[in-house]
Amino acid sequence: MFQTYDDTPDPSRHPARLEALRAELARRELDGFLVPRADAHQGEYVAGHDARLRWLTGFSGSAGFAIVTAAEAGVFIDGRYRVQVKAEIPLEVMTPVHWPEIKPGPWLIQALPEGGRVGFDPWLHTRKEIQELEKALEGTGIALIAVEQNPIDAIWPDQPAPPVGLVRVWPGDLAGESAAEKRARIAGLLKAAGQRAAVITLPDSISWLLNIRGADVPKNPVVQAFAIIEDNGHVAVFTNPAKFSAEIRAGLGNEVQILPPEAFTPALTNLSGPVRIDPATAPEQAFRLVESMKTRIAPAQDPILMPKAIKNGAEIQGMRASHQRDGAAMVEVLAWLDARAPELDSAPLTEIDVAKKLEEARVRQGILDVSFDSIVGSGPNGAINHYHVSEGSNRRIMTGEILLIDSGGQYKDGTTDITRTLPMGQVDPAIRRPYTRVLQGMIALSRARFPKGVAGMHLDPIARAPLWSEGFDFDHGTGHGVGAGLSVHEGPVRIARISDIPLQAGMILSNEPGYYREGEYGIRIENLIAVIPVDSPDGRDMLGFETLTLAPIDTRLIDRDLMSRDEIDWLNSYHARVRDEIGPLLDAPLRAWLEAATQPL
Repeated sequence: MFQTYDDTPDPSRHPARLEALRAELARRELDGFLVPRADAHQGEYVAGHDARLRWLTGFSGSAGFAIVTAAEAGVFIDGRYRVQVKAEIPLEVMTPVHWPEIKPGPWLIQALPEGGRVGFDPWLHTRKEIQELEKALEGTGIALIAVEQNPIDAIWPDQPAPPVGLVRVWPGDLAGESAAEKRARIAGLLKAAGQRAAVITLPDSISWLLNIRGADVPKNPVVQAFAIIEDNGHVAVFTNPAKFSAEIRAGLGNEVQILPPEAFTPALTNLSGPVRIDPATAPEQAFRLVESMKTRIAPAQDPILMPKAIKNGAEIQGMRASHQRDGAAMVEVLAWLDARAPELDSAPLTEIDVAKKLEEARVRQGILDVSFDSIVGSGPNGAINHYHVSEGSNRRIMTGEILLIDSGGQYKDGTTDITRTLPMGQVDPAIRRPYTRVLQGMIALSRARFPKGVAGMHLDPIARAPLWSEGFDFDHGTGHGVGAGLSVHEGPVRIARISDIPLQAGMILSNEPGYYREGEYGIRIENLIAVIPVDSPDGRDMLGFETLTLAPIDTRLIDRDLMSRDEIDWLNSYHARVRDEIGPLLDAPLRAWLEAATQPL
């Protein structure tokens, strides 16, 4: 539970593991092997049993993969991790590869110009991923070979066992809809499409469908399982039955069957088609098993993704309540940091000290777990987008630096994610300009109004425009979907250049533009926002955002000359709301601090 800090990167142990893998590949007559970050459920966080990429390479980021051949080992990472990866992998035997600029197909063609056999575990790659790679390798002589046993598992002597986290009920007053109603709704979608069943492989989809929560993977309260839902609403869940108490089984009813994981393979070979399977999220092996019986497949998106993404009133109300308590926790930490800043030279403070203080404050507000490992980046560590503080990287916070804090909690009624950037004493005045541009981008998106049909890719430039005006940008999306008491990063909706999914009322996303100067500092300001209907004078169907996050935004770094009157009014109004909603949850000293921190500009 909560965050650990003892996983300091040790690149020295990974060359031997790489050589062991190469020896295993040679024994199997394979010229290469794909090592994804994903598990069979394609989750962002993986259990220890499935952390193969990290075990092999040392890379701890939430996205990426490796390709190993006899001569090369490429670790593919996107813009978020290009600083981090260099500190975690043994650079003398592994090479960071900028992805998606360099795709795996062209890389393999360069690495294996004479062709070869490249293995992959069909449980760990989606059909879409494999088809795209096969297409890229057409005519090259390079063949993709599905392996029955993962070669990393064969050389990993102390691989952890699969998790067996106990299942708990997600209450009906928070779900806003019973599991039986949800099953009937999804079954109706299948019946309308002429589909007999759907294979569900995403743990958060299964957890949402059955109104359950689990403890199988860190930070995400999901039940790791596979499921098959039929067009009559019957659901078979394939996971370790020990996760379910007799009481929870009884509550799920006779239409929900709990079966062991080994029953999933025969179940896939005994389906009547058409069977709906999502090429973007389901493992390649699921397709192969259904196809082995000549059963018709209807490739289509997981039918639970959109219903889960569009929160109902009860789910949004739970998120509002959790954000109020989270805001109280953040005020406690921000006030504490304000008091500590003048003492940094005589009373040292480290990043881990701050991360622990965040957890302590949230525990007092009823946290069940953190929603992700807290990012506490001081000075140059703030420039690492998804920095993970460990005992080895832990840095003393120095006077004159800015501190980036990105953290969140899993509460009994919702999930939070908030980022604030603050000065630790007097900082370089040059930082004010990029800080203000980041804040302007966050405000611009918060105030956006747009017609139905607009997607995240259309809104993304709104948050970037103030930064672009200075020649600045950031290498991550502006926003990700957020689950209600589920995964803090939830698909399929995003605010990003590549997201063409129209936003709908009820969706919850992050709003987090940033600016990063490698080796110096990072700036990010993040609130969570819910999509809501808004009025239009000509009767158009228009949407906007309600801000859910409630915590002060530091005003000491603002260059007021850059701010418009409308932007200042928005910030003042937001801070007035923070005072009104968070103030009653605080003791007198914290209320006084909050009043001072949110004084109108």
